[in-house]
Amino acid sequence: MKNTSCALLLLAAVLAAPAFAQGKLAADRPADSMQILREKLMADKKLVVAANMDLTQAEAKGFWPLYEEYQKELHAINDRIAMLMVSYAKEYDARSLTDAKAMQLLDEVIAVDEAESRLKRSFVPRLSKVLTGRKVARYLQIENKIRAIVKYEIAGEVPLAP
Repeated sequence: MKNTSCALLLLAAVLAAPAFAQGKLAADRPADSMQILREKLMADKKLVVAANMDLTQAEAKGFWPLYEEYQKELHAINDRIAMLMVSYAKEYDARSLTDAKAMQLLDEVIAVDEAESRLKRSFVPRLSKVLTGRKVARYLQIENKIRAIVKYEIAGEVPLAP
């Protein structure tokens, strides 16, 4: 991946990670500013994908609608992650995390991971109809790298269960 793309990904990850610092979550910020930030990050992500895919005109015509659909479904998964983080933060901040609640949150984390895997698996055949196998792999590698950076940033912000 190009150096500018890596810098952009790192910036996006830092901005996208929820902040546990001082008990304030990103979800506590005004909705309009969060929406603006989300739209900016999505546009930047699309630029990173475009810069690294080297699509022909024919491939681009078939790929970008699938990309948008994938992002829409990924957005729903991201919303589940955000809700998990908010729930955990409330329990953590209130020092009220019980064993039962911890297990419930853990079950949802695993369900979210499974949903993300199902999403990838469901898009591979669809992407394969418009891209070569190497380009399908490249696209999913880009998605995986972005997700890994974001998950790394989130992991650095989320404290271990007490």
